[in-house]
Amino acid sequence: METAYKIVCWPMLILLAAMVCACLIRAVKGPRMADRIVAVNMMGTMVMVIIAVMSFLLKENYLVDICLIYAMVSFLAVVVLSKVYVGIFEEMRRKMDDSGFEKKKE
Repeated sequence: METAYKIVCWPMLILLAAMVCACLIRAVKGPRMADRIVAVNMMGTMVMVIIAVMSFLLKENYLVDICLIYAMVSFLAVVVLSKVYVGIFEEMRRKMDDSGFEKKKE
């Protein structure tokens, strides 16, 4: 049974690594900031799955703790990125509103 798990888990790790690379391309290239934030979130989730599968394959329980810590760090990173994005969006909207009022006054 253990060899069956290894036969399934190693290709799954390779597939997940390829998907992380695809998400990295989307995070760099993405047309909008929202796409980039979602890609970063997906990358964090897939890395957590990779760490969990490696923990199972290597029979090292401490990797599960690392996975949980990575989950918290990934969550905080996405929250900070979202907060920065919302702040930039609000500032741009405020500038556009200010320039619109100046044109109406003239």
